[in-house]
Amino acid sequence: MPIEVSIAQDGGIPISPGEQARLVPSLSTRGQLNEVERLRINAARVWAMRGAVLQRGDLLTEAFARELHRRMFGGIWRGAGQYRTTERVPGWEAHRIAEGVRMFLDDAEGWIRFSTYPPHEAAVRLHHRLAAIHPWSNGNGRHARLMADIVVASHGEEPLTWGSGVGAGSARARYVDAIRAADAGEMGPLLGFARG
Repeated sequence: MPIEVSIAQDGGIPISPGEQARLVPSLSTRGQLNEVERLRINAARVWAMRGAVLQRGDLLTEAFARELHRRMFGGIWRGAGQYRTTERVPGWEAHRIAEGVRMFLDDAEGWIRFSTYPPHEAAVRLHHRLAAIHPWSNGNGRHARLMADIVVASHGEEPLTWGSGVGAGSARARYVDAIRAADAGEMGPLLGFARG
């Protein structure tokens, strides 16, 4: 997930009081938070990419999505693995989150089962839909990318690269542009970014 590097460039910036209230550990700078999150996300990735996990029959379920978010952000953010309860832009209305997550996970399961899209495309489309819902208070893009990576790995496909071939700053800009294009119905840029 190389685009995380660009997010960490603001390392010396203090954490806002609102964020501080939601944090479990006592951290004071964005750099400290980024490092703690990076370590936790890497541990969750190692867990998720184990053969026993990739062979589970519940990878495209709400329970697994919650478990993954808990593993990624538990011990860092209060409410890890729980859907947000406040309104947020971007994102769906809080009362519709569970419905949307279930619907999009079911869609992805159907796309794969009926070969509607190849695994890479199904995974990237799932990523886009989860990111659009914005179900969590923190970590939506990172969670959606790891969910996509798990889908791809569970089908024995080559891993997605998420822009690793470009510099960190330009990767973030390309990712945001690709998401906007997907929001407008053009999936090509996001598929290209995820694969290249």
